[in-house]
Order: sequence, then C-alpha cells, then structure tokens
Amino acid sequence: MEDFVFNAQAARVVFGAGSLQKVSHEAGLLQMQRVLVLATPEQAEQAQHVADLLGDKAVGIHAKAVMHVPIETARAGCDEVRRLNADGVIAMGGGSTTGLAKAIALETGLPILAIPTTYAGSEVTSIYGLTDQGVKKTGKDPRVLPRTVIYDPELSLTLPVSLSITSGMNAMAHAAEGLYAQDRNPMTRLMAIEGIAALGKALPLIRLHPNHIEGRSLALYGAWLCGSVLGSVGMALHHKLCHTLGGSFNLPHAEVHTVVLPHALAFNALAAPSAMQDIANALGVGNAPQGLFQLAKDNGAPVALKDIGMKAADLDHAADLAVQSPYWNPKPIGPAQRDEIRTLLQYAYEGVAPNC
Repeated sequence: MEDFVFNAQAARVVFGAGSLQKVSHEAGLLQMQRVLVLATPEQAEQAQHVADLLGDKAVGIHAKAVMHVPIETARAGCDEVRRLNADGVIAMGGGSTTGLAKAIALETGLPILAIPTTYAGSEVTSIYGLTDQGVKKTGKDPRVLPRTVIYDPELSLTLPVSLSITSGMNAMAHAAEGLYAQDRNPMTRLMAIEGIAALGKALPLIRLHPNHIEGRSLALYGAWLCGSVLGSVGMALHHKLCHTLGGSFNLPHAEVHTVVLPHALAFNALAAPSAMQDIANALGVGNAPQGLFQLAKDNGAPVALKDIGMKAADLDHAADLAVQSPYWNPKPIGPAQRDEIRTLLQYAYEGVAPNC
C-alpha cells in the first residue's frame, strides 16, 4: 500500500427529510444570535422561510448571490453583515450562495451554516472562489468551511430536473478528479467511488420521478461524499478548465462541469488507468469518459459548450488561459500541451462523444 496523508474536514452534518426544522437549534449550537440569511434572488422565498424558522435569531435576508462570486457581490455581502452586526450567516441554496457565504467568512471570520438545495458539494470544502475583472481565482482557507451542514432532501424536490442533472454531474466531477489527485488516499477513493455510484443511480431516478424522495436523498448523499472528496484533495485539469470557462466567459457553473468532464477524463485516461476503472465500475459501464457523456446525454443535460453560451471565437483564448498557471495533473499541462487542450475544447464545443 502507498503512504498517504488524509485531512478530514471537520463539520457537523445533519441529514434527513424534514431536517430544515432543526435550523434554529443548529444555529444556537454555533452560538449564532444575529443571523443573516443568504440566497440568490430566485430563492428569496426559501430564505424567508428559513428566517421565519429562526425567529428572533434572524436579523435580515440578503438574496443577492450570483454565479462565480464577483468581487463586488462579495463586498456588498460583507457590508450588509457589518450594517446588521450579524454574528453568523446561513447559506440557503446552491454553490453561488455558499460561495458568497465563504467570501463573507473569509473577510469577517463569521461562522457559516449551510443548507444546500443543489448537489454542488462546496458546502463541505474549505475552497473559495472570487471573480475579479473576468478572472476567477480560487484558494483554500479553513475559515470558509461551513461549521454545520443541513441536508434536507425535501428542499431539492422543487429543483428542476435539468438543473438536478447538471448539478449531479458537477458533483461527480469532484469525485472523478479526486481519484487521480496527487494527494489522493484510500479514504477519498472510497468516498469517490460511493459518491459516483450513488449519483449514477440517482440521476435517472430523478429524471423519471422528480418528486420521489428516495432519488433526491440518494443524490444528496452522493453529493455530500463527492464534495467531501473535493474538500480533502487537490483538483486537476477538469476544474482548471471549468474555472477558466466559467470565470472568464461567464458560462453557467454546473452546465460547464457537465460538458467538460468526459473530455477532461479522456485527456487523462492513459495517465490514470486505475481511476478510469474505478469510475467505470461505479457507473457499471465499460468506459468512464464515454459512460459519463452518455449519462448526461440520456438524462437531457447539455453536452456541447455551444449550447450553453460559449462562442467559437473564444476557444483559442480559453486554451491560452487554461495552460497558464496550470493545476497539477496526471498528464502534464503547459504551453507544450496548448494544442491538445484546444482540441479538447473543440470536441466539448461541438458536443461529440470522447474518443478513448
């Protein structure tokens, strides 16, 4: 067996249908007495419900989270925390809302209680991202890790099927790259395989029966595991490409992950054969990149960058950005691989199945 180091992410997880009703109790355990509830504009009503459950502990609702956490949005959130003298924030929603909470925690040190309504997984990581002048930068800091996460499958019953599928694919990307991460270890491998298998079963169930709690619970369980992998090990080419495409070209986060994942895995397939076999086994398919491509396509998710807002004229610039300050990857990435990355992006743009 190889030597390894495993850093567990310390967080309290409360899982189960109806667990949202415990939010006031959980906030009290974190000694939150003046809570600001965060959300996107579209989830303001859900944020209000959380505030109602908190009662006197809620001092306001800030429903202004947006994708990729623009620096201006982060500053506005910090200003609102200071104006209300909040002593904690609750992130009610998906990755955009959790991202805003993390930006606030990074600046203020306030504790976060996360209530995910998608399968993003960022609620169990110490990774944050900020977009400034069209460039998304990420980092790690223990201050941004939510102290408590409430997973209530009932909250995802109204998540549209299309977003459920892409959000689930986004979660699977965390686990897939975790399997060939430089700092991978036996614990993250177990979580990654279990997470991919759970989501591989959940997504078709959600497409067929969107209001069935079992499929939603399985997806949320898988997302927790995949997010835990993301929080424990480093990511590679796939995440570099998605951060580039999302931050610099303002493409939707989950959809970008869905489209790019099969092609990033195909790029790395020969350099990470054991990871490809683990993914294939978890999904019950013969080929990991092709299996993930087919999973997305069969369940109605986008498989082409051209269908989610990418312009053909921007592909060259995207390839140039992707090989600047590259992440570690099992197959080297750098200026010498620029043309290979450009070809990868062309396949992803057109939506053709990976050839590997």
